[in-house]
Amino acid sequence: MKRHYVILGLLLGCLQFAQAQFTLDGEFRPRTEYRNGFGNLIADDADAGFGISTRVRLNAGYKTEAYKVFVSLQDIMVWGENRQILPYDQNNSFAVFQAWAEINLGEGWSTKFGRQVLSYDDQRILGGLDWAQQGRNHDAALIKYKKDKFLLDVALAFNQDYSNPTGFQSVGTPYNTTGFFSYKTMQYAYLKQAWDNFSGSLLLMNNGFQEFDTNNDPDGVSNLQTLGTHLNYKAGSFGLAANAFIQTGKRQGEVDVKGAYLLGLDLSYKASDKVGLGAGLEIISGNDGDPGETGAFFPLYGTNHKFNGFMDYFYVGNHANSIGLFDVHVSANFKLNDTSSLLVKALNFSGEQELASGEKSLGTEIDLVYKKKFKGYALVAGYSHMFASDGMYELKGITEDAASDTQNWAWVMLVLKPKFLNTAK
Repeated sequence: MKRHYVILGLLLGCLQFAQAQFTLDGEFRPRTEYRNGFGNLIADDADAGFGISTRVRLNAGYKTEAYKVFVSLQDIMVWGENRQILPYDQNNSFAVFQAWAEINLGEGWSTKFGRQVLSYDDQRILGGLDWAQQGRNHDAALIKYKKDKFLLDVALAFNQDYSNPTGFQSVGTPYNTTGFFSYKTMQYAYLKQAWDNFSGSLLLMNNGFQEFDTNNDPDGVSNLQTLGTHLNYKAGSFGLAANAFIQTGKRQGEVDVKGAYLLGLDLSYKASDKVGLGAGLEIISGNDGDPGETGAFFPLYGTNHKFNGFMDYFYVGNHANSIGLFDVHVSANFKLNDTSSLLVKALNFSGEQELASGEKSLGTEIDLVYKKKFKGYALVAGYSHMFASDGMYELKGITEDAASDTQNWAWVMLVLKPKFLNTAK
């Protein structure tokens, strides 16, 4: 009799599994880099950096009519970081990159909560930062609505880093994690409406940063508001995209933010089936120098590597309260054949404000990216070169004589994304 119950249970389980969709896939992404001025000007007497890192991810998803669940595990391995037969991961990089559930509430409404990637539009303010091996995620709860070409997301986040879960009530909820605009609280509303050739979105976001007094005791929260829009138009071979954002309130350190803004405009034109052209500019406001306040805008949690040059001289863990940026760029994307392409991009940088010397010109960067698709995997390689101006040496705190004559960066990356299982097929 018990055997019949077991068989019946297995049949019911298989029926439920057949009505759901289960996916299991992964990613294996080793990347080799030669760094001779990546992120900052390198000194003439310094040796270039060279190394290999690998990102490994295992993703599992489960989907029914009522809900979805997704878990992504990852590890970042720098070749040689662990000595032989080391019984633990020396850099402690193994992590749960994503772990979320989304529940269908009906009539276009759903709620999604847990660790997840928050990515919108061109990823200028909120993005997944996939270029970085570790990526970017958030612990948040979302209420989502979608109907036809309209969508609305409302998000809430409350971050905590207490080490004693049973005793934190007696000491409040101070958040001791700082740096890189790590927030204690976040709330935002994102709205988007699309039409045939045009789409527009609106982002209203508040971030609360934990403050501490001179005794390192919790001293309230500084709230920074970011408001703005992303517009996108496409007609035939012509495309136009624009960003307009402002920031106000207080940033970390209780610094008043006044008049901070970001304006961007990009044009694209498909000259032929094999050539795509682009041109654009971006203006990001800088620090006005008044004590206790700033006019500097920071793009917060976007995929900043995508913007202002691939060598990451600006707004990638740097340039947070500086002279701002005026970026003018042109690009050409060549489709070499059905499986390969080449991107060529030139960017000219100036300060939005003058440096102490009165200099504004920062330099010119050239970026090249080659992509080649094979059966089941892809190879991507890049080369970037920075031609620094006088202002760049002043900004980065090194004289031209002390800096290397050549500032460049080269990399090559292999991308494999195996699909282990998909029950929908």
